[in-house]
Amino acid sequence: MKVTDYLKDAKQTLFSFEILPPLKGKSIQSIYNGIDPLMEFKPKFVNVTYHREEYIYKEQENGLLEKVSIRKRPGTVGICAAIMAKYKIDAVPHLICGGFSKEETENALIDLQFLGIDNVLALRGDSIKTESSFRPHTKGHQYASELIDQIDDMNHGKYCVDDIKMEPTDFCIGAAGYPEKHFEAMNLKTDLIHLKQKVDAGAAYIVTQMFFDNKKYFDFVKSCRDFGINVPIIPGLKPIKTLNHISFLPKFFHIDYPEELSTELLKCKTNKDVETVGIEWGIQQSKELFSQNVPCIHYYTMSNSDAVKAIASNLF
Repeated sequence: MKVTDYLKDAKQTLFSFEILPPLKGKSIQSIYNGIDPLMEFKPKFVNVTYHREEYIYKEQENGLLEKVSIRKRPGTVGICAAIMAKYKIDAVPHLICGGFSKEETENALIDLQFLGIDNVLALRGDSIKTESSFRPHTKGHQYASELIDQIDDMNHGKYCVDDIKMEPTDFCIGAAGYPEKHFEAMNLKTDLIHLKQKVDAGAAYIVTQMFFDNKKYFDFVKSCRDFGINVPIIPGLKPIKTLNHISFLPKFFHIDYPEELSTELLKCKTNKDVETVGIEWGIQQSKELFSQNVPCIHYYTMSNSDAVKAIASNLF
């Protein structure tokens, strides 16, 4: 079932969350351990992130360096199939531009359709550690809007190979939105222009980057509506859990903490202190969003569900 159908049919705010694929060497049980505690809140869908390859350099016997591609986490197709089979809920795989040609993207989408997966979240993806800025595959996409265009083309029966007749796909396409703007955008208006391009290309709903100030979400939604972006906008929340998160989250995700939250975080001496503050703040955020009838609250678990369960227990 499509995410947009769940949102349309919902009588109240829905609960959903995102997980990471396990590191190589770990079993699928590590994913189940993160999902099981959250099933009591009746999620309609679970997002599964994708992590592209990285590169390392190995010295050869002749002294030259060989560039080697490695993947620290498995892909999402099999994981999504396993989740849907075990829990009878929809899994939403992330598709990214980086590292993929258009043909490889098409093949992945064909596999997803074959498995009965109805939803995808289309993202540009981040640059890898060895790149100073994002570099697309030479035969791939530079922007998420181009990736969405390709998925929408397949929904209309248009494939890369024109001389092979194939049935149209029927994917519900999600896109990312940034209440504090994407860090590469010149300003919020140019970011809204890019977001509208994604919606015009075929994105049917938006999931936001994490934020810790609800006013920024509400202002973002209003700006989107004023700009002619009228698809559902799902807020994304991430509980702060560790002392490292205090500096890492703002740096990596280009977000701000409200002064009230930062004041409490500065008092924390241990990871447990931070987790307590993060849960309390997450409950406060979630209750306000819930009271405003947002379509769904989407939690970034990083595959650790304890804090999300503590928050959700107060609402769902």
